[in-house]
Amino acid sequence: MAYTARKVDYFYCTVSGRTDEAYELLAHLAGLGVNFVALTSVPVGPSRTQLTVFPEDPARLLAVAKQVGLALDGPHPAVLVQGDDEIGALSRIHERMSQERVDVYATSGVTDGRGRYGYILYVRPGDAERAARSFGT
Repeated sequence: MAYTARKVDYFYCTVSGRTDEAYELLAHLAGLGVNFVALTSVPVGPSRTQLTVFPEDPARLLAVAKQVGLALDGPHPAVLVQGDDEIGALSRIHERMSQERVDVYATSGVTDGRGRYGYILYVRPGDAERAARSFGT
C-alpha cells in the first residue's frame, strides 16, 4: 500500500444556507490566493452550513480572513492520508491508529475513481504529530 500522511490544520465557519454563499466565499478566498487541500460542508439546521476548510497554507488563510473580516474557528489538527485505493486500505489506517492509541473521532474520505484516495482523520491535538509520524512518511 503506497501512501503519504501529513498533519494538516483545519478551520471552520458557518454560512447561511443560501445556495451561492459558500461559492462566493470560496471564490473570494481563491481570488486572494488561498488554496485548500480539502473541504467539507455539512448542514447545521435548516438554513445554515458549516464549512470546514483545510488550507494548504494556514498562515495565508488566517491573514486573508483577518483582512476580509472572516471569523474562523481554528486551527484544529487533523491528518491527511493519501494513497492507492485498495480493499482494506482504510481498515489498515484505523488499525495503525488503534495500535498507536490515537483517538480518531471523525473521518472523511473520497476516491478519485482512478485508484487513489484521500482520507482525513480528525484527531485530538495531542495526537496529531504522533499520528502523522506513525505512517513513516
